[in-house]
Amino acid sequence: MDLFSPEFWTALLSIVIIDLVLAGDNAIVIGLAARNLPKHQQKKAVIWGTVGAVVIRAMATIFVVWLLKIPGLLLVGGLLLVWIAYKLLVEEKGHDDIEAGGSLWEAVRTIIIADALMGLDNVLAVAGAAHGHFLLVILGLLISVPIMVWGSTLILKWIERFPIIITIGAGILAWTASKMIVDEPFLKGYFANPVIKYGFELLLVAAVIAIGTQKKRKAAKKPHLKVANE
Repeated sequence: MDLFSPEFWTALLSIVIIDLVLAGDNAIVIGLAARNLPKHQQKKAVIWGTVGAVVIRAMATIFVVWLLKIPGLLLVGGLLLVWIAYKLLVEEKGHDDIEAGGSLWEAVRTIIIADALMGLDNVLAVAGAAHGHFLLVILGLLISVPIMVWGSTLILKWIERFPIIITIGAGILAWTASKMIVDEPFLKGYFANPVIKYGFELLLVAAVIAIGTQKKRKAAKKPHLKVANE
């Protein structure tokens, strides 16, 4: 992938949006883990926790990029990413189980562990969108650092004000998943025809958004139905 090619910049834009949608939620964890510390220690906990989280995420992402070269794993990764895109649309994420650290290093440890557990979707999505290009992985991580440290409040306000951001993010995840599936070496013969290839990609994105949106609407109506029955 050439540095100045449209494919490179499209992939980078996909990674930026993936980071905005997925890493913003992780930023809340950072704030919650450091909330009980004195003000002068909160900044240190955020910085060191983020550094630790990013180092682990960098290693995990590069490992996944390498892993996706193994035959069959692009298909598995693509299917997992379809599920992540669907869950992004239908699930409300809670953070009630995030414990606040009592000391600086407890808070740092909590941030690193919580980010590692919550960041699996981000790692897979960025690795898939990077198409094996390590520069894109590094750029994606550099973009996610300020998002995790400073962007949480802003991102939450954007998402609350413009819920379409979640739908766009889910669509990009589904599109990334479709690209991974059609790039799977043993499936390439089935997608040799451009009409079938791009048709499949569009169909998968449309299906994820349609099914996820419908599921969310049904879930939103349930509390009203319960109240009416009572």
